[in-house]
Amino acid sequence: MTKLRLAIVGAGPAGIYAADILLKAERKFDVSIDLFEQLPAPYGLVRYGVAPDHPRIKGVISALRDVLDRGDIRIFGNVRFGEDITIDDLKKHYNAVIFATGAVLDSDLDIPGIRAKGSYGAADFVSWFDGHPDVPREWPLEAESVAVIGNGNVALDVARMLAKHPEDLLPTEIPDNVHAGLVASPVTDVHVFGRRGPAQVKFTPLELRELGELRDVDMVVYDEDFDYDDASRAAIETNKQVKVIDRVLQSWRQRPAANGAGGEASRRLHLHFYAKPLEVKTDADGNVTALAYERTRPDGQGGVEGTGEIREVPIQALYRAVGYFGSPLPGVPFDKRHGVIPNHEGQVIRKDSNERVPGVYATGWIKRGPVGLIGHTKSDAMETVRHLINDQGSWWAPEDPSENAIPALLAERGVQWTDLEGWHRLDEHEIALGAPHERARIKVVPRDEMVRISRGEEDAESRR
Repeated sequence: MTKLRLAIVGAGPAGIYAADILLKAERKFDVSIDLFEQLPAPYGLVRYGVAPDHPRIKGVISALRDVLDRGDIRIFGNVRFGEDITIDDLKKHYNAVIFATGAVLDSDLDIPGIRAKGSYGAADFVSWFDGHPDVPREWPLEAESVAVIGNGNVALDVARMLAKHPEDLLPTEIPDNVHAGLVASPVTDVHVFGRRGPAQVKFTPLELRELGELRDVDMVVYDEDFDYDDASRAAIETNKQVKVIDRVLQSWRQRPAANGAGGEASRRLHLHFYAKPLEVKTDADGNVTALAYERTRPDGQGGVEGTGEIREVPIQALYRAVGYFGSPLPGVPFDKRHGVIPNHEGQVIRKDSNERVPGVYATGWIKRGPVGLIGHTKSDAMETVRHLINDQGSWWAPEDPSENAIPALLAERGVQWTDLEGWHRLDEHEIALGAPHERARIKVVPRDEMVRISRGEEDAESRR
């Protein structure tokens, strides 16, 4: 019987779901799967891209853990594709590879001043508050008034983390350095700007509701944003999610702080709709001082048009949350315009000729772009895996497909990789750190410390 030796690069939901779907699929061959992950811990953006006060969303980790804990998938963590292992290495030892590397960079916002001091990408801030090992430990939280540009879930995550009182984050897995940084923040006002109206937002009702539950934070919405056109009214009447969002926003209009009136809370979170960012204003030293935006209005077809009315809101920091963008991988075709690996239903193709690249596949955000939730990721993986199974005639013919080849190769190159047992060790360590403080866990942030704990070297040192 033929055996498929498969490499999957990326151990987030996309990679783990692809492995699980393949192992459960009807096929006429055996399968052996190795997952490669550049971080010492698995789960990708579920661990490093979801705010720590989202335990319900992080519940996805339980399902992912169940897949890995079956023991029929090997994982090599702390292995960087393109540095520690290359596409040529994979061709030598596997029949095929699926890239599931996601999208972790911030999309650009092309307006004047966007590179000013105090202007940041939301993805970098999310990585910081989630304890990503490859970002600095400190974050400059010096602004009293902050702008967040975007109307998706990431924008609301950023706004909520900025406005929420740090002590209310203590029951979560927030890293200690992040809690200390937020405690020192002088923020009083967070302004969220969206180009379109309340009926066209991209965030979910759950995310929106959570904002209204923040302790000692007034929600501020503005009556001028709720003069709906026919298209907006139709969206509210026909879409259950939009209807719930409208109901939440309408309830906030009844609160004392609506329209910027004086509320009783020490912090305020403002939602500005029909606001198209035009320019980030700066002082003589290049520091952010204000956001200039054009007031828009409904165009009658579900979109918006400019009114010519320009407004400014004084701020000292700005976060753009206008989408994620994929990163190129050495030796793999890449579409620079869309930030994805060019593909047809997961089969990677050459960008210039649309010719198939045998043995190379993609799934998740690096395949389709940063859109969709976990459900999309599963259907995405099913499509890719179906092609992989049917493409048996074009698989690579590896020179050495033996199971021990990769550990030997990584050891020879001095790569300190981590495995599933190591992840269990790190997981238990973080949970134990949090237990005395009645916290879910306290994340270990430095990469070298994560690796030492995962490889059991921390225990060995303590016994000396």
